Amino acid sequence: MNPKTITTTAGAPLASNQYSLTAGPRGPLVMSDYQLLEKLAHQNRERIPERAVHAKGSGAYGTLTITGNISAFTCADALQPNKQTDLLLRFSTVAGELGAADAERDVRGFAIKFYTKEGNWDLVGNNTPVFFVRDAYKFPDFIHTQKRHPKTHLRSTTAMWDFWSLSPESLHQVTILFSDRRLPFSYRHMNGYGSHTYSLINKEGERHWVKFHFKTEQGIRFLTNTEAAELVGKDRESHQRDLFEHIAAKKFPRWKMQVQIMSEEAATKTAFNPFDLTKVWPHADFPLIDVGILELNRNPENYFAEVEQAAFSPSNIVRGIGFSPDKMLQARIFSYADAHRHRLGTHYEMLPVNAPKCPVRTYHRDGAMRFDRPAIGDAYYEPNSFGGPQEDPSYREPAYNLGSVAVDRYNGNAENDDFSQAGALFALMNHEEQARLFSNIAAAMSDIPQEIQERQCALFAKADPAYGAGVRLALSVIK
Repeated sequence: MNPKTITTTAGAPLASNQYSLTAGPRGPLVMSDYQLLEKLAHQNRERIPERAVHAKGSGAYGTLTITGNISAFTCADALQPNKQTDLLLRFSTVAGELGAADAERDVRGFAIKFYTKEGNWDLVGNNTPVFFVRDAYKFPDFIHTQKRHPKTHLRSTTAMWDFWSLSPESLHQVTILFSDRRLPFSYRHMNGYGSHTYSLINKEGERHWVKFHFKTEQGIRFLTNTEAAELVGKDRESHQRDLFEHIAAKKFPRWKMQVQIMSEEAATKTAFNPFDLTKVWPHADFPLIDVGILELNRNPENYFAEVEQAAFSPSNIVRGIGFSPDKMLQARIFSYADAHRHRLGTHYEMLPVNAPKCPVRTYHRDGAMRFDRPAIGDAYYEPNSFGGPQEDPSYREPAYNLGSVAVDRYNGNAENDDFSQAGALFALMNHEEQARLFSNIAAAMSDIPQEIQERQCALFAKADPAYGAGVRLALSVIK
């Protein structure tokens, strides 16, 4: 087949892609024209749900090159000296829909996916170091005020200012929003922030709290309201155009990556809550430390596949980087990944733009977009006895303390007696009932490997020695 011949999605060459199959030149269409039906059906499904927030965006690929040394604070491979890590950065407006103008006064999203050797690390922030609310319980209501009125279907300044005036914690972000910097001339001319407080964990298992900053090397440049209104009238895609054309011309934009670091002890002594998303850390107390250079140097080849389907979530962290008690962060850990499962499908992280560059070994199974064929044998659940992937305690994070409570992964089995109540129930049975119990269990276990039989009988014996012995005897009879 000629490599330029158009085909169906099943790969069959098409003789015609211009004219429908009809009963005569003036006749009606016929249902057997599967080529026409396929084109129409695909067109109906070309749109996916737009993001509820951050719908309008632009993206580009690049690298993070580490030029500083913060290895005393983190064992994250991507943050070690002289490391270079590939990344995808998506900029966005927050309130506007997919067709909104770029040059509108709004907070801008600054979401980065780092393709590290130990998995994807997503740093999902904004071009502001703070946010309007500190508690995720209020977030859906806040977003409602930024979207359209359910009756008029118009944006409501009344709703915005009503919410802000009733939410004093928003004052810091409101002040930033209406300052010069919140109407950037382009995505290249603004800073980015991780915004939340995260953890850095070093090879000794010590934790420090961290804030991530990305300072533009193009310089801060902004628009006035008048300039923005004029620009929107001429070009609604001004930021997308600027970013794409500069990268295409090899005028690669760069940002200096910096961090603020706070010890766990210092966090207990600050006059403010260091996990409050409406607060910044004073630079005088927690100075900026240079880490590296982020550069964007490659445009996507297909916007839909690589930007619209890009899925970022704070839940994607790697060894050496962790979470904090920040209430907004804690909620986003769930809500972002859940949004992608709804918008893109169950296995959204298998899409090429979202897929890690390292091996992936999970027990997630069926669902939409499961297009690989993992060779798993009998190890399709965990724990298992068949050599499937297992946990590795060396990756365990240290607990962090919240007052008198330590947040950690507690072993619930260690403090529970799993045997005495089962043994008491066994003891209540008469001999005939016990005999039937032995027989029923033996029949259900007769065709499983002897190793598993022995392991289970040992558990029965811990409940009552007669329980284990009875099942073993029943098994020997079946054999």
